[in-house]
Amino acid sequence: MIDTIFHVVLVLAMPPLLLGVIGKTKAAFAGRVGAPFLQPYYDMGRLMKKGIVLSDSTTWIFRAGPVVTLAATLFAALLVPLGKHPAPISFEGDMILFAYLFALGRFFTTTAALDTASSFEGMGAAREVSFSCLAEPTLFFALITLTRLSGAMSLTPMLHHVTLPVWMGTGASLILLLAGLFVVLLAENCRIPFDDPNTHLELTMIHEVMVLDHSGPYFCCVLYGAALKLYLLGALFVNIALPFASGNAYVDWVVFAGGMLLLAVAIGVVESVMARLRLIRVPQLLVAALILTAFSLVLVVR
Repeated sequence: MIDTIFHVVLVLAMPPLLLGVIGKTKAAFAGRVGAPFLQPYYDMGRLMKKGIVLSDSTTWIFRAGPVVTLAATLFAALLVPLGKHPAPISFEGDMILFAYLFALGRFFTTTAALDTASSFEGMGAAREVSFSCLAEPTLFFALITLTRLSGAMSLTPMLHHVTLPVWMGTGASLILLLAGLFVVLLAENCRIPFDDPNTHLELTMIHEVMVLDHSGPYFCCVLYGAALKLYLLGALFVNIALPFASGNAYVDWVVFAGGMLLLAVAIGVVESVMARLRLIRVPQLLVAALILTAFSLVLVVR
């Protein structure tokens, strides 16, 4: 019960902090003080107090988009174990549900963008769907590799199986898997080098262009859902990258939270030292990630 409470509290409270750490890291690299760590919380609180402006061309689909996407992501959060603690909901095949809950959220986000009848937002929706077709196979290859290693099709036993002895025996495969997952983590959350969430230029926008017409609480749902998605994919990465368990539940929670913050710093470093890729280069990098995870599976199966 205590683990479930910690799980829910971390899932609800921590995702915006990752955005604050990423922003602070980028500011440090640029020699600036930067916004406070809690700035994403302030922004979301301010949005919740604002009114909602709706275009006359939109229907109920536009209003359902942010709500359904956030609900699907919150449900996916109940399937992912955080650190060495089991997920609140776990069953055989939950990894497939986990992947398709993200797909459900993407479907409603892109449909809401098309519902605005804006060619600009339609362009972003087309880019989002095109790139996700290349990112999803990489995620599935990674999950299949973990299934092969653990013999389970549930996220909790799959991720808890990755311990230090497993790393000693299959380290090369897990390194390839982590490299592919990190690329997917950046691509699925539209971070640099795939996209720049802080710009509003036509040539750089993928996810941001789809949500330009959202305002007030709806836009808050969009921002929080994006932070939560980053948190969940980051939790997958940290669970594999940190195979240590102290045996003390509270220490393991602290280790997991520290790992998530270190991952946010790593993302901030990547965004500080890299430029955004040209759009024609994005599919090439996603295919490279797919090949990495495919080789990871080959090394496990052989």
